Amino acid sequence: MKSWKFLLLTLSSLAVSLPVLGAEAIPEAAPTMPPPPEPFSIINFYLKGGPAMHFILACSVFALAIILERAINLRKSKIISTDFIEEIKKYWYRREIDKAIQACREHDISLSRVLRAGLLRFNHGIDAVEKAIEGAGQHEAAILRRNLTILGFIANIAPMLGLFGTVLGLTRSFDVIASYGMAGNPGAVAAGIAEALITTVFGLTVGIPTLAAYYYYKRKVEIRTLEMEAVSVALIEDLTYEGAGPQTAGSEYTLREGEVPSRLREPAR
Repeated sequence: MKSWKFLLLTLSSLAVSLPVLGAEAIPEAAPTMPPPPEPFSIINFYLKGGPAMHFILACSVFALAIILERAINLRKSKIISTDFIEEIKKYWYRREIDKAIQACREHDISLSRVLRAGLLRFNHGIDAVEKAIEGAGQHEAAILRRNLTILGFIANIAPMLGLFGTVLGLTRSFDVIASYGMAGNPGAVAAGIAEALITTVFGLTVGIPTLAAYYYYKRKVEIRTLEMEAVSVALIEDLTYEGAGPQTAGSEYTLREGEVPSRLREPAR
């Protein structure tokens, strides 16, 4: 009897101690901490956008180059120089054609090329001078509009490339969802969505300023062309009057020595 009691007592003590032993054998899992966010980097941001970012970057480089080139060549001093107008009007009123042509050659600007074309036809009559100036003016206007077509093309194509990258990113996300399900690979799904949004942002960032620059320079070309036409028309009108010298014959007005006609004053900016 004592042996049976001792055996029961031993078994009961083991039964009580087993859960405790099991609890000690299995350590508690430490809480997992999310990885720290990566520091922002332009290169990483660019690479996350996918292959469409390379084409958008090329558009931004070309657009910046054209904007800088137009900013330099559309300055007023490169098209209509006040010093040139002051010099050419003296020879023009005195009908000193050779000196006027030489002055045009010394000033390499749009207005000088237009007036030189008319002066070279001076001996053929006022109609020939007018036609020559008109043709040269159209040619110079086309030169002033140079590269603006490319700038307008970039302004339209950059957002389209961003949209193309958006479609690629969303396609990538849906392909991951189709393969693994919604909870299978959330990181890959997020990467595809990030690619879609980044290309959209980058495409609009390039397209919007480029479009604004296109319309700004287009308007500037129109203003510079009108200024050249105003000066050229004023000089052609002077040729329609008879006589030579600083005074212009006719009933409309008479020039005093050194006076500048109001139509030949510097055009407004």
